[in-house]
Amino acid sequence: MKAIIFYIVGVFILYIVIETAVRRGINHSNLGQFLEKKYGVKEDKKSFLDDDLDNENKEDY
Repeated sequence: MKAIIFYIVGVFILYIVIETAVRRGINHSNLGQFLEKKYGVKEDKKSFLDDDLDNENKEDY
């Protein structure tokens, strides 16, 4: 039972890491910057990860 839980948690963490790396890679690439200039910047979707405690402190300043 522990192995299944560790597997699920591991896959979720891996998903977050890969998704973040791909998004940052596309946004910082030449093609991503070209598309931003051509079509404008679209606001990112709100994620449940945006409500964590680290982001809460950034709004205080």
